[in-house]
Amino acid sequence: MGMLPVLATMFTDGQGLALLGAGLGAGITTLGAAKGIGMLAGSAVESQARQPEAGDRIFTSMIIAAALIEGFTFFALIICFQIGSKLVEAITAAGAAAHG
Repeated sequence: MGMLPVLATMFTDGQGLALLGAGLGAGITTLGAAKGIGMLAGSAVESQARQPEAGDRIFTSMIIAAALIEGFTFFALIICFQIGSKLVEAITAAGAAAHG
């Protein structure tokens, strides 16, 4: 029962919505990266099936592209969580200023 007042306070102060937004941003970023890597791997396998002698070059290009996609994904996730934490700090400061 002690958790309900804490949750109610988070949602009325807006902190919960800030965290929800950061979580949704992270989820959307992850879904986009997964779709990109899935399409990349599917195309690479299809290319190797059509032209087996180019397999090494295709594999190298696929690994480089996957690394770039993952790098961008980690960057986007970090930005989402930083924005979420800054929103929580701003909401807490605004609440403290309004109450005090």
